[in-house]
This record gives sequence, C-alpha cells and structure tokens, in this order.
Amino acid sequence: MCGIIGIVGNQPVAMRLVDALKRLEYRGYDSAGIATLVDNQIARSRAEGKLVNLENRLAAEPLSGAIGIGHTRWATHGAPTERNAHPHATEQVAIVHNGIIENFAELRTELEAEGVKFQSDTDTETVAQLVARNIRSGDAPVEAVRKVLGRLRGAFALAFLFTGENEMLVAARRGSPLAIGYGEGEMFLGSDAIALAPFTDKISYLEDGDWAVLTRDSVTVYDEGNHPVTRVVQQSSGAAYVVNKGNYRHFMEKEVYEQPEVISRTLAHYLDFSSSSIRTDVNNIDWSKINRMAMSACGTAYYAATIGKYWMERYARLPVEIDIASEFRYREMPLSTDTLALFVSQSGETADTLASLRYCRSQGLPIAAVVNVRESTIARESDIVLPTLAGPEIGVASTKAFTCQLSVLASLALSAAKARGTITPAEEKELVDQLGNLSGVLHEALKLAPKVEAICRDLMNVKDVLYLGRGTSYPLALEGALKLKEISYIHAEGYAAGELKHGPIALIDETMPVIVIAPFDRLYEKTVSNMQEVAARGGRIILITDKEGAKHANVDAHSVLIMPDVPEFISPLVYALPIQMLAYYTAVFMGTDVDQPRNLAKSVTVE
Repeated sequence: MCGIIGIVGNQPVAMRLVDALKRLEYRGYDSAGIATLVDNQIARSRAEGKLVNLENRLAAEPLSGAIGIGHTRWATHGAPTERNAHPHATEQVAIVHNGIIENFAELRTELEAEGVKFQSDTDTETVAQLVARNIRSGDAPVEAVRKVLGRLRGAFALAFLFTGENEMLVAARRGSPLAIGYGEGEMFLGSDAIALAPFTDKISYLEDGDWAVLTRDSVTVYDEGNHPVTRVVQQSSGAAYVVNKGNYRHFMEKEVYEQPEVISRTLAHYLDFSSSSIRTDVNNIDWSKINRMAMSACGTAYYAATIGKYWMERYARLPVEIDIASEFRYREMPLSTDTLALFVSQSGETADTLASLRYCRSQGLPIAAVVNVRESTIARESDIVLPTLAGPEIGVASTKAFTCQLSVLASLALSAAKARGTITPAEEKELVDQLGNLSGVLHEALKLAPKVEAICRDLMNVKDVLYLGRGTSYPLALEGALKLKEISYIHAEGYAAGELKHGPIALIDETMPVIVIAPFDRLYEKTVSNMQEVAARGGRIILITDKEGAKHANVDAHSVLIMPDVPEFISPLVYALPIQMLAYYTAVFMGTDVDQPRNLAKSVTVE
C-alpha cells in the first residue's frame, strides 16, 4: 500500500526522501511527493505516475531543507492525479497518510460549513485541515494533532510537518504500520525497515494507537491514552538487504529464480535433514490440546493456506476451517479454545487478516502466524510466529513468498502429524527426505523456462484462460489464474477440475486455452476425464504434468510441459514454478509493468 518516509535531519533531505521512497516502490503506488521546510515554510513537489517523474521535477525545481516527509500513494479516495498526491498541505501543516479515514465525509462537511476550501478529493486532506484549524485557534502543533487523532475513525499511519518547526515531526499509527529509526543527530520514520535501511538499523515499531514526537535527538512516544510509553529499540534486518534486480529483467524474475535457495533456507529452519526428522524446538504448539484449526489469509496467501489445509487434514488428520480473511472477520464463526487460529501473510500487515486475528484473540484462541516480516504487527500480536525466510519480496505478484509459505505449512503439517501419532517414524523420514530433495528438483523445473516462453507466445494473444486442477492442484489453479490476471491483465479463472461440467464448460471453444495442472498421482485419472471433456469441445489444452502423466493423457493437447517426477506431497511446491513462469513470460511479451502492475499494492493495509 502507500509508503511513508520522514527525516528530521542535519543535512538536505529531498533526495534522501526520494531514495527511501524508491525502496518502497514494491508496495505499489500511482503518484509520489515530498515536502520540506524552506525558510521555515512548507514547500512541496508532487508528481503523478512513477518516481522518475518526481525526480525530474526536483531536478528542475530543487527543494532545500533538512527536515521533510515523503509519500508514494496508492489511490483510494480520488483519482491518481497530482492534485490528489501527497503530501497534502495548508499554510500551517503538511501531511502524508497511509490508510483510510472512515469518517472523513462528516469531518469534511463540518469544515466546509466553516468556509474551508479543499484542494483535493482525498480523505487525507481532511486531517490536514482539522490540524490547521486547531493551530489557527491557538493550539501548539503537538496539541493540535493530539486533538484531531481522537476524532478519526479508520486505519492510518500519519506523519506531520509544521511551518516554523525545523526540528520536529509528529507521527501516529492506528492499524497501518509505522517504524521509528534512530540515527546520529537525526531521526527517521517510515512504513517499514526497508525504507529506513539506508539511514539506520536501529528501529522501534509504534504499536496500535501510538503517536510520537520526533526531534533530531529523541523521540517521545504516547499510547492511545496519551500516556508516555517506551517502545523497544531493536536491530533491524532490513539494512541487510540490497534491493536490486541484479542481472534479471524484473524483480519477479529474480524472485522466481531465488526459490530453490529460499525454500531450502526456510525448510532448514523447521526440519533436520541430517537426521531426516522434524525439529521440535521451533514452535511451542501443544498439539495435544488442539482438536481443529481455523486458517485465514488473503490473496495468494489464502491459496497457500488452502494447500496447507489439504496437508494438515491428510497427514495430521486435523480438521481445518479456512476462510478468506475479509469474510472470516464478519462471519463471526463460533470458535472453541481447542482451536488453533493460523494466519498467513507475507507482509504481516494485511488489514483483514489482522482484524481476523484480533477476533480470534477476543475468543480466547491460541494464535499462530506464518509471516515473512518478523517485526510486523501480525507477528507481534501472535503467540507463535512461524517465519518464512524468503527475504524481501519486491514484485507485487508473490512468488517466493508463496512457496516459502507452502514450505512452512508442509513442515507444520508434519510436526502436527508426528505429535498426534498419525505418521510413523518411517513416514516422517520419507516425507522429510522428500522436502530435503526439493532444491535439486526446483532447479530442474526452472530449466523449463524456454518451453514456458514458447507457450506464452501464444498465450499472450488470448482474452480468457481457464486453469483446472484436483486436490492440491486446485489451489494451484486458483493461484495460476490470479498470477496471470495480476500481471498480464488477461482474464483467467481457476476451477476444481470436477466443477468443469457444472458451468465453466459452457465457455470452452477452440479459442479457449485450458491450463491443466495434473501430476501423475492418485487423482490423475479423474483429471484426464475432465481434459477429455475439454478436448471434445475443441479447447486448447496446455497440460502441465510429468512423464507418466504425458504418457497416459490420451488427449491431443495443444502443449505439454513435462515436469520432473516428484512425490505427491511436494508437488505443489514444484508445480508452483511453471504457473509463475507462465504469468511472467506472458506479461513480458505483452509489455506490461511486471513488478508494479496497475491498481495493485504489495501490502494491503486497508479493507
């Protein structure tokens, strides 16, 4: 979602703000801007589109000043234009904002009745105008902000810059994440540690409801009740990561090819490959007290969780309820305390997932979270954190984070199965060894890239695509369709193969590609029957299978992608790679913005 950066500095900050915003580009955005104090007055530069447009503007019209705020905006209220770009400003204050002010309309009406003229269509400007009104009425800036925060409903991260205050920023967080960075004679604030990495590795995270006053040498944090509090300063890992594409064309391509390494790293955290056993020292789940699970996530993480449900039920014999988080939080399902609530999120900041977590917390459930950012809100509010070790994922369309989530969920299913006695020691060894052999198999799968590219040269010319799969290949079909939609903008739908004849078959004709994910497993014969239904109606079958699957297909497929032979347990991790590559190369051939597709954001911190 939107990205925030702020600096109370001892040197010019304009280009430092821009450089930090570049590190937040992965979150998705459609406009950008900065504001600094020049001769004690607020000066702004904003631009629609990519950061290069803002850089060009600053090259022509530089901004001086040693204090400032910056923002990349993903439009919610108002079109993605320069007029609606942040920072928003009055004579007294400039503001940047991530989130949504839910009661902005009534607040705006109140201000307009007093004669206030608005310059944008955003909910954010309402906050700036309220603070400005309080300052005009005689409040000091900090007091003006404090009063306004109490009137706001919704989720937000806010940063304020004030006319005449050369050494002070004010920040506030409710829902959306915000971090404070500690420097030498400088202080920083940002949406995450990656943004702050060029400046410092000493980070503290504001908790929900916190607000803070930053100067060059200190920060004072207040909780929601306006009481001074102390937040732990920790060493951040964000500075360890260099955000660059290397020799790859796109971050997404780089992240696809990183998967053998990061999956191995993640699995090694949970499994002992030297003894072919499950490590028992990496989580504190008492499986003897767990009789069912409730899993929830959004988007790609939801599809990972769905595959996890198959594994958990098959190997650990543990019943699993799974919901999209935006539905879970409002369904108000009855829950018992023998249920483990498990949440999956790359960023650890997904608003609907976090709200679902808090609902489960209110019901007294133990909370576990699979996250890629250990310092995230979801991680901090969970009893048990199950980290993925994917490293920063910059491409908006998730790849390595998805397969690392699968790695954690596979390991967790085995841990539960061992504790519950539903697998034998011999089965434990066999399944752990299968995961241990993944790296080599994944490298083999990546060698199929030229064949995938050839398929995509045809795929780029179609308007609609169907994906089919059974068992764990069904969530992969959903994920494949999502990936293609996200970055190529081709309409695609994923279906359980058995559902084909219950409606989607009406769409089949000679122009319709049908991508069938069908490893040669216990469900293969059933999937072949569905392929025959497609072939009988002239559909263009793109079959992703292995040698035995290709041998027994008995259909005239338009294209066949032969995958390495793998056991059924690990097939979702291996077959994830070709569906990612199908989306990637199709998008490349179509010339879309692969890493930052239109209308999408990496971390969705609003409902």
